[in-house]
Amino acid sequence: MDQELILKGYSFEGSHLSEWSVQNIFKEACTKANIKKDVSVHSLRHSFATHLLEGGTDLRYIQELLGHKNSKTTEIYTHVSQRDLAKIHSPIDALDMEV
Repeated sequence: MDQELILKGYSFEGSHLSEWSVQNIFKEACTKANIKKDVSVHSLRHSFATHLLEGGTDLRYIQELLGHKNSKTTEIYTHVSQRDLAKIHSPIDALDMEV
């Protein structure tokens, strides 16, 4: 699959880059952006999946986008989306019952 990778100052259309090259470009971009946190190219993939999940994208679609054959691999992203758990209300609480 030919994809275009564009980072500020870089455009690699249809080029095959080594893992080393991508990591170096990413590291340079992080330095220029003054990012001190220990991040990697894989961090981008993880963030992408997490944001999709938190935005309501079905886990099955995320699995397909990431190319995971096993849904269990994709399910690792579900643990990061804990902030929305507090917003979940039990359907029982919505029942109008008099005791």
